[in-house]
Amino acid sequence: MFSTYLDGKRKDMKELVAELKKSFNYVSILGTDVSSTNYRADKRLTSAQDGSGECGFVIKMHDGKSFFEYSLDDVSGDKKALAEHIVSSVKTTPSLDKRMISVAALKDEPLKKDFVRETDFASYSDEYLLGLCKDLSAKICEKDEKVLNGMAMISTMLVSKLFITENRELSQHYGWAYGYLINVYNDGKLVQARDISGKDNLAALIVKLNAGVDKVVDLARHLVKAKPIVPGVYDVITDPSITGLIAHEAFGHGVEMDQFVKDRAMAKHCVGEYVASPIANMHDGAAATESVASYFFDDDGVLAHDTQIIKDGILVAGLSDLASATQLTTEPTGNGRRESFKRKAYSRMTNTFFTVGKDKLEDMIASVKHGYMLFETNNGMEDPKNWQIQCTAEYGIEIVDGKLTENYVSPVVMSGSVPELLKSISMVSDNFEVIGAGMCGKGYKEWVRVSDGGPNLKVRVKLG
Repeated sequence: MFSTYLDGKRKDMKELVAELKKSFNYVSILGTDVSSTNYRADKRLTSAQDGSGECGFVIKMHDGKSFFEYSLDDVSGDKKALAEHIVSSVKTTPSLDKRMISVAALKDEPLKKDFVRETDFASYSDEYLLGLCKDLSAKICEKDEKVLNGMAMISTMLVSKLFITENRELSQHYGWAYGYLINVYNDGKLVQARDISGKDNLAALIVKLNAGVDKVVDLARHLVKAKPIVPGVYDVITDPSITGLIAHEAFGHGVEMDQFVKDRAMAKHCVGEYVASPIANMHDGAAATESVASYFFDDDGVLAHDTQIIKDGILVAGLSDLASATQLTTEPTGNGRRESFKRKAYSRMTNTFFTVGKDKLEDMIASVKHGYMLFETNNGMEDPKNWQIQCTAEYGIEIVDGKLTENYVSPVVMSGSVPELLKSISMVSDNFEVIGAGMCGKGYKEWVRVSDGGPNLKVRVKLG
């Protein structure tokens, strides 16, 4: 259910908005109440503890030229005195004021709505979830004497947010659960095999976790025999995890439009141009699919969108928060997100993915004379200004004469030019999966939950 704490703050928030409106053209207040619990078990330790939660408020103001933000723990008390204190603390410097350009009045269209996505979290006690982690850990350890440790983790997150302006009153409540299985395995070489999943209900997540036990044991038996890859340019088939990594790193950060404002992204100059194969299509949006980054409105109070970034190989749109959209005189896309109420809102990815094609995975594999199928995102990074990319897969399986072999390589680094990689897409499968268990930073900080994925892709790329 929606936060009773935030529910009790509606009147205070409205009164503070009214006071601040005496000094600013536009005022919004976002109230946030997030709770999280982590359950973990391995051979030696079990624990249940609070995860990363937050509770507080952030005020966004605009005076016709500049945006100001002010965060605080509570909005109760003397609203006039609080408003006076906030106004006195948000001043621009003369040099900054000279650089700002007057803009038209921000939209504040009337809307009052409460959004809810139900979860089944209340049906499962702490004792049950901790016991489940213990059982999963034991099952991993029992599968093979070479298993040094089996770890199982479940994390639940419940989000309540309340957004109020002069004309809008929006609330949202939703949840997400993550599951992690890790197998630490030693057979002459020490490796870790993992299986990560996320769902908006625990019943479905538990089914996936139980199915993942055999997977992490079998994978470890292969990884312990994996060899380094011979560097070179190969035909590659990506699993949905690696497809998502490409989407995230190739055109995720590069189309966050606060980078357009700062002229730090090559994509700014390529809207309307071919940047990928004509069979490539990419979307992002909290309303584009249901995953960890699916919300009903963003931290600027903009309703969730489904934004097509690439259409038939052409770059057609970027992702914006309220501030960057105002500066660029475009419509915000619902991508304004904060690490917490204490942090600034930026243009951020949500659920980023390639859309399905028409090819069968078996035909894609059969088309490869010699190459690799890559699996499981490890990490990645991109250079939005120079359009270079580097992505790491946990492992790859060699393909010879159109068939998957038993030859595993690990780890595998994929690198090169973003347009060259995307223009090399020659086949796109008809299956689809979005994985929602990761975190994304803006540079080295400002962490938010994201998902990515899509179908299998056939590309030609440099591996090392």
